[in-house]
Amino acid sequence: VHHTIQTGNVQLSQTTTPRLARFPHASHESPLAHSSQHTVLVSVEPPRAPMAVAVLLAAILALSPLPLSLASPSAAAAADRITRLPGQPPVNFSMYSGYVTVDAAAGRALFYWLVESAAAKPESAPLVLWLNGGPGCSSVGYGASEELGAFRINADGRTLSVNPYSWNKMANVLFLDAPAGVGYSYSNTSSDLLAPGDNKTAHDSYTFLVNWLERFPQYKYRDFYIAGESYGGHYVPQLSQLVYRNNKGVRKPILNFKGFMVGNAVIDDYHDFVGTFEYWWTHGLISDDTYQKLQLACEFDSSEHASEACNKIYDVAEAEEGLIDAYSIYTPTCKKTSLHRRRQIKGRRPWLPRGYDPCTEQYSTKYYNLPEVQKAFRANVTGIPYAWTSCSDVLFEYWKDSPRSMLPIYHELIAAGIRIWVFSGDADSVVPLTGTRYSIDALYLPTVTNWYPWYDEEEVAGWCQVYKGLTLVTIRGAGHEVPLHRPRQALKLFEHFLQDKPMPRPVPSIQSF
Repeated sequence: VHHTIQTGNVQLSQTTTPRLARFPHASHESPLAHSSQHTVLVSVEPPRAPMAVAVLLAAILALSPLPLSLASPSAAAAADRITRLPGQPPVNFSMYSGYVTVDAAAGRALFYWLVESAAAKPESAPLVLWLNGGPGCSSVGYGASEELGAFRINADGRTLSVNPYSWNKMANVLFLDAPAGVGYSYSNTSSDLLAPGDNKTAHDSYTFLVNWLERFPQYKYRDFYIAGESYGGHYVPQLSQLVYRNNKGVRKPILNFKGFMVGNAVIDDYHDFVGTFEYWWTHGLISDDTYQKLQLACEFDSSEHASEACNKIYDVAEAEEGLIDAYSIYTPTCKKTSLHRRRQIKGRRPWLPRGYDPCTEQYSTKYYNLPEVQKAFRANVTGIPYAWTSCSDVLFEYWKDSPRSMLPIYHELIAAGIRIWVFSGDADSVVPLTGTRYSIDALYLPTVTNWYPWYDEEEVAGWCQVYKGLTLVTIRGAGHEVPLHRPRQALKLFEHFLQDKPMPRPVPSIQSF
């Protein structure tokens, strides 16, 4: 496969070999960074001893004399304010977007979209960072546009409609496209796209947050959460760990980190493998014979180096499944997508989200490539010479960290008392509930509240189990993108996560019959 990679003013051509054996489940920078428009102080992290410097940075920033009640948006933030997006209906909340540079030397900048809370007092609502996965997929294109954001893009690809179940009803939601090369985020250094990874993404995201808070000082010390889905099952825990460690020893950290939540999350290669194959079989997607051969041919310890025999039987499994939407097995596929393209989408084995309209990706691609939209967002300010896409094939091709297990991070953060919720749409066959349950089981956590159904409008909306240090919630009938398929139930889930309250049990009137 021949790729031409253009990043800023740099173009690199190369030839790569398609990776047939890829089953992903799921560098310290020296950032003296400034935004593309405004200079902002950040930390300098030497490559061999970043933690001490990061803690010192957090301690210095924590001495800011400006209390929350007096803090106000900076001039840089005012310049980032969105007056109105093309095709946008009237709203009663503020939005901001723009770039924050995370490595000035490399010319690496991340794009954000902040949707402030529609609550009566947005200044007291928590701040929630949302990260989509891929690796290499856009939080703006997925999370903000077809899941939990304030708007949905209409079928014309030019107008927006209000999402009545937007998560900004409960919080100020910050969507971040990371790493560089995703969505509108960019780098002027081609090697950034050829050597991506979990560690660089976590450190760039942390640098982004520190710089962003200088632009938006009113969010310093605010209750802060991180949430995401899919390969965000890697991004979210690793960034959470970095924030937690950098906050240690700081009396009043500017990132007042309270917890994280991940959905249909890539957690651990071995358990994801076991659970995925089991899900296919128990849901009638593959034959008994194929299930047995998958168990024999595929070594479960690494998705990165599957054998030729495993790949062959995997292809048989895909053929048996047919042209379904693997990310939502009971909903139709997009008829506007060609048969060949549907095979391509299904044949890719990363945890890439696929939407349910089911054609929402096409609407996003059209909308975010409109010049007037980019102008309103102050995006593509450097004149990036390639089109906006929902996911980066190049970043995915060079990603090497998919086999890393997140279980050690869970152990560390659970021991630290960090709030952790895991949710799963039970109609997703790509990162299925069975894999999630196997991963959680491997943590050996004591049960606080055993498995029970939770309700929404007198209907079973899913099931819940509370462990010591972790809450698992399932959403009945939802696919990979839970807020897309079950928006009302997803908003209720989000509300209970923020309040750290168990999901609602049945009311007596339901139990009586």
